[in-house]
Amino acid sequence: MGDTLLALSIPVLVFAAGIHAGCETWWRRRMPAPPSPYTHQAARLAGHETVAAAEEIVVGAYATLEGLYGTSEGAIPAMGATSAPTAPGLTPGAVASPGHGRSQPASARRG
Repeated sequence: MGDTLLALSIPVLVFAAGIHAGCETWWRRRMPAPPSPYTHQAARLAGHETVAAAEEIVVGAYATLEGLYGTSEGAIPAMGATSAPTAPGLTPGAVASPGHGRSQPASARRG
């Protein structure tokens, strides 16, 4: 009798686990959990760490290549403070974007 009960308990256990999984799936679809604020907070913190690491890299690069940039004080030049030489009569915007469409490869422009 003990072997029969053991043999019958396995299908009953599998059936009960299937019913439980089905009910849990139905419940999760009806009552979804709210988004966790910890994931958003972790993403923000990781973003701040990445920005801080990038700033350290840029400051180190400018300190290493200080002679090439011509900064005697070692300060990082402000964005847009350096201007590239342009052709006379052209604005930097006209030089940067001559057309209104998508960029064409150099081979397509030649021929």
